[in-house]
Amino acid sequence: MSIENPIEEIKNRIDIVQVIGSYIEVKPAGRNFKARCPFHGEKTASFMISQDRQTWHCFGSCNEGGDVFSFLMKYENIEFYEALKILAEKAGVELKKLSPEDQKQFGILYDINDAAKEFYKKQLQKNPKVLEYIKSRGLTEETISDFELGFAPQEYEAITRELVNVGKFDIQDIERAGLNFRTERGTYTDRFRGRIMFPISNHTGKVIGFTGRILPEYDTGETGKYINSPETAIFNKSRVLYGFHKAKNHIREMKFALLVEGQMDLLMCVQDGLKNVVATSGTALTADHLKTLKKQTDNIMFSFDNDEAGQKAAERSIDLAKNLDFNVKILSVTDYKDPADAIKDKPGIMRVYAKEAKEAMEFYFARYLSHGESFKNNAPLFKKNLHIVLEKIKALPSAVEREHWIRQLAQLVNISEHILQEDMSKVEVVVPLEMRPKREEATLQEVEAEKMRIDLIAERVLRMAMIKESFMKGLEEYAKYLPARYRRIYDASVNKETVDDPKLMDDLHTFRMRAGTDVEDIDPDKVEKEFGELLRQLRTEALKEKQMVVMRAIRQAERQGDTEKALHYLKLFDEVSKLLQN
Repeated sequence: MSIENPIEEIKNRIDIVQVIGSYIEVKPAGRNFKARCPFHGEKTASFMISQDRQTWHCFGSCNEGGDVFSFLMKYENIEFYEALKILAEKAGVELKKLSPEDQKQFGILYDINDAAKEFYKKQLQKNPKVLEYIKSRGLTEETISDFELGFAPQEYEAITRELVNVGKFDIQDIERAGLNFRTERGTYTDRFRGRIMFPISNHTGKVIGFTGRILPEYDTGETGKYINSPETAIFNKSRVLYGFHKAKNHIREMKFALLVEGQMDLLMCVQDGLKNVVATSGTALTADHLKTLKKQTDNIMFSFDNDEAGQKAAERSIDLAKNLDFNVKILSVTDYKDPADAIKDKPGIMRVYAKEAKEAMEFYFARYLSHGESFKNNAPLFKKNLHIVLEKIKALPSAVEREHWIRQLAQLVNISEHILQEDMSKVEVVVPLEMRPKREEATLQEVEAEKMRIDLIAERVLRMAMIKESFMKGLEEYAKYLPARYRRIYDASVNKETVDDPKLMDDLHTFRMRAGTDVEDIDPDKVEKEFGELLRQLRTEALKEKQMVVMRAIRQAERQGDTEKALHYLKLFDEVSKLLQN
């Protein structure tokens, strides 16, 4: 009897041991199989695979498990639908058995992004001035072609018209892919206009989003110089590294990865012969980015901009990477702003800089302790900076490393190792936020201690609505976005009925008393404008909260190996994201 559900059909046809064995070394262990966990460093195999149940579980520090889908998603750092397509191909299952709605929900997004990439490439060839500008930045025709750079015309509906009229895609799906957005008038506007387009690919090379760099002639300062596609069902910027699909084999062969900040840095590095390079695409480095690299190498080299922001980014990245037990070095492009500028001026110079790259702790010594004798004579500042360095040493997972760097530090500052060890025992190690244990709920004290942004907005909106009838009427459509407490106050105020709840009565009275003082001596037009903006922000914050709740539900479903539930929540996440983009 045929199985209608393709997910269950894949599970029945495929052998989880063979799939996992194609990624890591697997050995028999009685009725089960074991391996060293690929998701955390370990010497003793604690990763168990049950062929009977078609599940896996790590009994080490991960304590995670699931089915073949969750393994592939975690190992390859991909979304559910990608894993579904890969495993369907391995199992020989046609995804046409998915409902049309499921097919459209995910597969169409890949098609739209690919069609957009081709359109942008053609537009670049039609605009020789733009092509010349890109070349003036140092890129060659070969590099531009290899990374499929394009151009988004300075028009409001260029890509929308192309995809609707030529590609025959639905305009709502184009919006879901993040290539346009709906205006307040109900029309659609292209997200990327007057920008050089850098396609962002997943680990298999499929385009899942874009970064757009504004051309100088269109740069009015009103929008960011670089903007990314919004998050979609197939694009999560905190998990995707620009250029990884091209670099991963070179990283494995060369046994280290070079990580830079932007697309231009990466392209110039690759053009200069450095193939093992990836970039964060203008977003902060995350633990997920590093876990993707960890599967290829334990060695990483960071090269960030030479300004203070770049140095802070380097420090944060080092702490995050060290927490994941990477061997870290810092490549400093002395006398240049960034790697792209350095290579453009002196091709081949990055290899020289790479040979001079500092160990992470040497970077901290130079950043905090190399300021001359006058600095050492400033006791409070010297003590403060010394404790920062001691904190970095204490955070090192290896005792051997800690002892080595304490010895080096003692020689640098001319203080005995014993004294430094004593001081180090007193400093508190700050664990990077991304590496702290995640909790599903905050304590009551934490909630009381800090009002959330949505509460502040809701409070202000309600007070304003209580002094003007038109505002109260305008709030009617947005009342569903109010947090529970404020919704009760709103309902009590609108219904004008006797309130039995003393606490609610007090809240309502307090709001009415304070309302009149909120808009005294303020231009009425400004009050109208502020109220409208607050309603928009209220809706946005409520949707953001819902998005976070749905994301937690997705992660929980993935941990439990419940692929059906994960697919359901992914659809919901996409719906909320669409509302948020609008």
